[in-house]
Amino acid sequence: MSDPKNQRLGSVDALRGLSVAAMLLVNNPGDWGHVYAPLQHAAWHGCTPTDLIFPFFLFIVGVSIALSMGGRIEAGAPKAPMARTVLERALRILLLGLVLHALAWWLMDKPHFRLMGVLQRIGICFALTGLVALYLRASLQWALLSLLLVGYGGLLLAGGDLSQAGNLAARWDSVLLGPLAYQWDAARGLAHEPEGLLSTLGAWASCLLGLRAGEWLRRGHTGRLCLLGLAALALGYAAQGLLPWNKQLWTSSFVLWTGGWAALALLAAHQLVDRHGWPALGRSFGVNAIAAYAGAWVMAVVLEGMGWAKPIYTLGLGWLARAVDPFAASLAFALCFVLVWALVVRELDRRRIYIKV
Repeated sequence: MSDPKNQRLGSVDALRGLSVAAMLLVNNPGDWGHVYAPLQHAAWHGCTPTDLIFPFFLFIVGVSIALSMGGRIEAGAPKAPMARTVLERALRILLLGLVLHALAWWLMDKPHFRLMGVLQRIGICFALTGLVALYLRASLQWALLSLLLVGYGGLLLAGGDLSQAGNLAARWDSVLLGPLAYQWDAARGLAHEPEGLLSTLGAWASCLLGLRAGEWLRRGHTGRLCLLGLAALALGYAAQGLLPWNKQLWTSSFVLWTGGWAALALLAAHQLVDRHGWPALGRSFGVNAIAAYAGAWVMAVVLEGMGWAKPIYTLGLGWLARAVDPFAASLAFALCFVLVWALVVRELDRRRIYIKV
């Protein structure tokens, strides 16, 4: 049985890995025109199973920070070297995200370069949460989390309507990112960026929630972890009447709703894997998470940019689309894509090769 106070937890590696595998699954269908509804993001307001994936990953980032740094902080280790390590790693993650976007811009002949993205958001949240773990005691961490939830939610509500074109976050991104956003309407001067700048406040709150959950896990306070999950779910469900769940805006209700599920998933994984010895499914993805995500991105971009993706799909699974169902064929392609990378990370794990960014 693993002791959460001093050992790496298989449950955390497993949840991180399953989140990455799920990212690969939903990001790489064989045919974007035929994707089952649960494997799509909500068009705007709402929360599908797919919308849980990125919040789960950021929650686990916070948990991992607590597990990796909490003991050293308690032991009185110098904070400056740890802060430097946190910032250096965050910068590497952010720069990797920029490189991947540059590759997509070049190979896929995109009309403009996109500045923000998944890895960029992870890097920012990792840096901010790591510094919070180092320099703010628990009570101030809770206060900051509450301030983010209430303050960011208040900004969105005070900033006008919550439509895709009229929300405050979109207006900020239009000014600060402009044509470097995911979508840019030059005629109206309007940007749309799912990983935008202002909405990163909500994403940071998800990471902070994971930090506090990870600290309780590290100390063995699993009862508090259960209460956190249930309370967050209840608050997130109640708050949607005022501020709807919305992943692209990363609303405060979305933070609480997804964070509640993540806390309960962490508790369940800890009990099953760490306490009762169940297999840590997804661990191989989890110990090479960023490398797997980046490698899969490169593979997908090269296949698409070289014009190979559609022929591979047609030759390999076209018969399934015709004989059974195009949705099933599209899902089968995504599953094959994940399987390829499952074999890659399993071999890396077998050889004890862990690529750290």
